[in-house]
Amino acid sequence: MEIFHRSFEENQEVLKQHLQNNRMTRFRTEYLALHYYDQAKLFEVFDEDERAKLYQYLSPSELANIFDQLESQDEHIESYFDEMSNPYAAAVLGEMYADNAVDVLNNIKDREKVNIYMHLMKSDSAREISQLINYLDDTAGSIMTTEFISVEANYTLKEAYQHLKSEAIQAETIYYVYVVDSEKRLVGVISLRDLIINDDNKLVSDVMNTRIISVQVNDNQEEVAKMVQDYDLLALPVVGFDRELLGIITVDDILDVMQEEADSDYSGLAAVNVSQEHETPLSASKSRLPWLITLLFLGMGTSSLISQYESLIESASVLSAFVTLITGTAGNAGTQSLAVAVRKITNKTEDDDFFKSLVFELLTGIITGVIVGVTIAIVAGIWQQNFPLGIVIGISMAAAIIVANLAGALIPKIMTRLGFDPAVASGPFISTLSDLTSVFIYFSIASTFIDLIIK
Repeated sequence: MEIFHRSFEENQEVLKQHLQNNRMTRFRTEYLALHYYDQAKLFEVFDEDERAKLYQYLSPSELANIFDQLESQDEHIESYFDEMSNPYAAAVLGEMYADNAVDVLNNIKDREKVNIYMHLMKSDSAREISQLINYLDDTAGSIMTTEFISVEANYTLKEAYQHLKSEAIQAETIYYVYVVDSEKRLVGVISLRDLIINDDNKLVSDVMNTRIISVQVNDNQEEVAKMVQDYDLLALPVVGFDRELLGIITVDDILDVMQEEADSDYSGLAAVNVSQEHETPLSASKSRLPWLITLLFLGMGTSSLISQYESLIESASVLSAFVTLITGTAGNAGTQSLAVAVRKITNKTEDDDFFKSLVFELLTGIITGVIVGVTIAIVAGIWQQNFPLGIVIGISMAAAIIVANLAGALIPKIMTRLGFDPAVASGPFISTLSDLTSVFIYFSIASTFIDLIIK
């Protein structure tokens, strides 16, 4: 079809014309021929009047396929549902995959609207969504789908295949067929390949794989994502405490979790929310000001500390030329160490032996500190024709880097032990803290050797 050879912009222009000229048949034919992702992207660029016609032209199930592609955190999601009639909106939610519908409902601020949608929805869909919506955020239960296929272990393969065919249309995806006992407890898994190539009269229990990788419903979503990554899974079963099979987590949901966690880590390192694509200048300022004000007061501590050494600076004004060099380098070292530490914690690769980690980071800080310190000592000594000054700056640089390296590596670990998100130990915080400690170290060492510097 011609539509597949058009660019996104060309499709956008043509489809908008169909909507504006009330060409329902042509719009449906061309729009629904596109991939669901492209449909969703075009939906986002239609204006309110164009979407109003789209709601008339598409059935709830057709629109549900589009909303399954949209980001549930999109700030416009709630307004899209406000544009629809309540029965139509409820029907769309009921046709969506249950886990996606739950994500949408959790991001609708008007809870009365949520109650209305749930009341108008088909009872089966409402029941399924109600089960999922009660799970805690960021757990396996909150991201799983209940639209999966399971067969009983005492089925023959022929019976299992017939059951699979009858239930396939309801499943979100069919990567694996899970095997349960009479109590609906997970006992195994069977691949589609084994289901097809084995004799029809064999029992499922004879060919199923009992080595099952599964997660508990209350397991943290980050740990679940790591498990999917480690075992190269396309889907992961979720069980209750009695091993009852409650749902599955598909790889597309895991990719969303990884994106969320990456955004969280980047937000912490930068002390801003990097996931807000539609922020206004005012909302962006509100999110950044608390950190900036906090860091301002911490920075004032650095300024106050420098003022305590005014007499030292007056007697050797050359010292002031190296303040920013030392604080900047130490801040960079601390931020590097912080990034590595958060990465290790996020990937669960950090060493559980706290003392061993301390020794490792200390040695890393010493090696980098000594090399950088010796380098700047030689450069400063030659530049200022004052080698005692170069030695003071070199020692100060080495000590500042060691302390900053330890702070960047250990603060996230301490915060993790205390139950806080390690990404909160942000880059700006570490940099400002490094400024404070570096100034103290530099002027303390300089005051000790001031007689050598000014000779």
